[in-house]
Order: sequence, then C-alpha cells, then structure tokens
Amino acid sequence: MIELAAIFLNILLPVFSLVLIGYLAGPRLGMEPRTLSKLAYYILAPAFIFNIFSKAEVQLELAVRMALYAIVVTLGGVAVAFVMARLLGAGPQMVAAYVLVAGFGNVGNFGLPIVEFKVGSVGMLPASIYFLTGSTFGFLIGVMAATWQRGGAHWKSVWAAFTTPGVIAVLPAFLVNWLHLPTPMFVDRAVALMAGALIPIMLLTLGVQLAGMGRPRIDRHVVAASVARLLITPVLAIALAGVFAITGIERSVGIMQAAMPAAVLTSLIALEHDLIPDFVTTVVLFSTVASAVTLTIVLAIV
Repeated sequence: MIELAAIFLNILLPVFSLVLIGYLAGPRLGMEPRTLSKLAYYILAPAFIFNIFSKAEVQLELAVRMALYAIVVTLGGVAVAFVMARLLGAGPQMVAAYVLVAGFGNVGNFGLPIVEFKVGSVGMLPASIYFLTGSTFGFLIGVMAATWQRGGAHWKSVWAAFTTPGVIAVLPAFLVNWLHLPTPMFVDRAVALMAGALIPIMLLTLGVQLAGMGRPRIDRHVVAASVARLLITPVLAIALAGVFAITGIERSVGIMQAAMPAAVLTSLIALEHDLIPDFVTTVVLFSTVASAVTLTIVLAIV
C-alpha cells in the first residue's frame, strides 16, 4: 500500500493536478479548448517529435517492432471490446462506439508525462513511437468504426491520419538524425522550448475539454467499455510483449501506454459522425477518472 501511495503521489498526482487546474480554471477564464488543442496539434507536437527523433539513437528494427506491437495490442483490445459489447446485447451503433473507445487511448496527453515521470527521459523515444503509432492507427480505427454504419470509410479521414503534423515531422527529424545535419543554435533552442511546452499545455487542455463534457451518466456499457480500455488492453500488452521481443524500458513503456484512458478525440469523432456522442463522452470522462486507480496498479506492476 505504501508503494501504491507513493506511485500515485509522485507520478500520477502531478499529472492529474494539471488536468484539475485546467478543469477548474478553463470555464472561469473563458479558455477555448479548440484553440489550445490546435496549438498543441499543429505547433507543439511536431516540435516535440522533431526534438526527440532528430537527436535520439533510433534503432530502426526496434522502432518497427514497437510500432507493430502497438498496432497488434490495439487490434486485440478492439476485438475484446467488440465481443464484450455483443455479449452485453449492444446494438450495432453501441458496438461501434465500444470499438472507437477501445482503439484510441490517450497516449499523448496522459501517456507522455506519465512515462516521463515513471522511467525518465530514456523512455521518451519508445513512448513517442507508441504515441505516433497509437494516435495514427487509433484515428483510423475510430473513423472506420464511426462510419461503419453508413456503409463505408471516409478515405479523406484515413489520409488525414497519415498527414498529421506530428507524423510529418518524423521525416525531417530522421533526415537530420541519419545524415548528421547540423541545425542552427537558434532553431535548436526554439524547437526545444516549444517541445518542453507540449506536455503541460496538453494536460491543461485535457482539463478544459473535460470541463465542457457535463455530468456523466454511468451505466453498464460505460463501465464495460472503460474496463476494456483500462484493464484488458494492458493485459494484452503484457502478454504480447514477448511475441515482439519487446523488453526492458520499451516493454514498460508499451504497457503503460496501453493502459491509458480513452482519448478526448474519440468524443469529437463520435460527435462528428453522430455515433452516440453522449455515451462516448461519458466513457472518456469516466475512464479518465477511473485511471487514477488502474494506472496506479499498472505502474506498480511495470
């Protein structure tokens, strides 16, 4: 119990504190979550990715294995969520909502700072690989699930997943890294400053977004979808790590990222495609709060 309390206080509480500040201050200060999220999405996230990948010693073979690991773990979580929804008698729309939530974890807002607090800067490279892969693949799964009832996927959205600013930033970062290209000091420092701002801005933004979701209505489907996201997926990550020869820091990072709550973007996708948005939004809020308990346990295990 002492170890669990220490994990919560030293690793999770700093993260939840910034979320709580955003939750309380956002409405009172009239903060616009869309503006903050655009700042993080278009400016800070690419700077963060470039800062990490342009300087790290990237082993291509390990990066590929880590990316495949993230994809297979996500697919496993989606399959389990699909089966759970059907066993609980969910209709087609609710089943699709389960899949949306299971396929898109909050590996950015929550995952990156928690990994940094747990294992330090050495974990940021594998965490970033998982972040890029999980976000891109999660977006694909989410859009396909949301549009499934309409008889087809929106390929423009699929293309958008591969052309997000964070993904695009990988290419110049790798070129700088592999070709040992020098970057001017003022560029390097400016990018580093923006990269350092990403995590606190993302956490505050998450709090502002959660504040606008209203009071949740908890039912068995909300609990079941949250269980699939918070507990089943990290169990799959533990089980599949050996299959992809993921060990050490990379294994710990993969399990932590797999245990993250549902991403806020799932509620935006559900709203955009009219996929039971109230249910998806409730799962986002409930799983985020419940992750204070489940992540404490997962962090103790890894």
